[in-house]
Amino acid sequence: MDAESIRETRASRPARPWYAQLWVQVLVATAVGVALGYWQPELGAKMEPLGDAFIKAIRVIIAPVIFCTVVHGIARMSDMARVGRVAVKALLYFEVMTTVALIIALVTVNLLKPGVGMNVDLTKIDTSTVDHYITQTQHTNIVGFLLNVIPNSFAGAFVEGQVLQVLYVAVLCGFALAWMGQRAQPVLDLIDAASQMFFGIVRIIMWAAPLGAFGAIAFTVGRFELGSLQSLGWLLGSFYFTCLVFIFCALGPIAYFCGFSLLKLLRYIWEEILIVLATTSSEVVLPRLIRKMEAAGCERSVVGLVVPTGYSFNLDGTCLYLAMTTVFLAQATNTQLDLSQQIGLLLILLLTSKGAAGVAGAAFVVLAATLASSSTIPVTSVALVLGIHRFMSEGLTPTNLIGNAVATIVVAKWENALDTKKLDEALAGGAPIDEI
Repeated sequence: MDAESIRETRASRPARPWYAQLWVQVLVATAVGVALGYWQPELGAKMEPLGDAFIKAIRVIIAPVIFCTVVHGIARMSDMARVGRVAVKALLYFEVMTTVALIIALVTVNLLKPGVGMNVDLTKIDTSTVDHYITQTQHTNIVGFLLNVIPNSFAGAFVEGQVLQVLYVAVLCGFALAWMGQRAQPVLDLIDAASQMFFGIVRIIMWAAPLGAFGAIAFTVGRFELGSLQSLGWLLGSFYFTCLVFIFCALGPIAYFCGFSLLKLLRYIWEEILIVLATTSSEVVLPRLIRKMEAAGCERSVVGLVVPTGYSFNLDGTCLYLAMTTVFLAQATNTQLDLSQQIGLLLILLLTSKGAAGVAGAAFVVLAATLASSSTIPVTSVALVLGIHRFMSEGLTPTNLIGNAVATIVVAKWENALDTKKLDEALAGGAPIDEI
């Protein structure tokens, strides 16, 4: 179903009552989950399977959704050089915004100084809980990351569920079908039909979104307890503040100069923001983000390249987390970092933030890898923030999502692949697209 069909379908259907809208149900489920986790922490912690089941259910169809979207988009392009041009523009934008995010984080953490005065003695902290993450840093290097983009087999890309591997296979298939011309039409029709089927599966799974949000947030609050945040509350508050600064002071002006309102965009993807807030996983809304960006006037071929690539390379929230947490640990352990060392840290983060994309618990693994690469801050100090990592994910995952939504519109406009009329209509409506 294309963007025009979606709008016609919405126009022909009566508006749903407010209590039947997905964002309301997710918000209520999240509130109930927080209450259960707070008042009955043991019971709340047992709700983890609900959140995990929802995330796994969505991840099952992420690979085929990306494959169908990218293949269909590229094969429909008449100019194959355009694919490379879009990819270069997207990567350039990603790297610029990564640098901006890191600079904002470093400035904020040096001004707020959340770790100063803690005087942590690492000899008195149990670091055995982070041994698993430290071990994984041996595999987080750029060469290994690049080699991992190429799957061991065609089917292996789908079995492993690696976004970049699926994207790699999809791009090759898209080029091959484009060169085949009319002979590829039966295959393209099959892929288009398969795409509609997979997005239909997404709509079915999203019925369980409130249940998944409830289970995930109940587990988080019940397992880690809000009271345990007191000692690191200043870091958590500083991080949330930094995420807001980045969204409104970095992404806001970009949206303004590209001719759209950031606030209206946030309203447009409000349901997705609530879902990633509760589940702390931006992957669960990847299929919906693809459809919403198409419905907002971005060409399918551009969306298919920018969104999946952005999920590995445009992790603005993760960059904020890495820079802030690294300097915080230096402050907490009384490790001196002068300006030149922090600039060096920024350069390291530009690499390490890309080197572990797709790894389970990537942000925490990359944090350990960054400390290991800097050889200044004790790697074992990551044990200090392990307990609040899940709560910090409440800030970094929505920031990643918003950053990728903005990036898609920016690259589409840059490539003259944006229907501004459709964008204005989509953002002005603000209502959830239940058909996506």
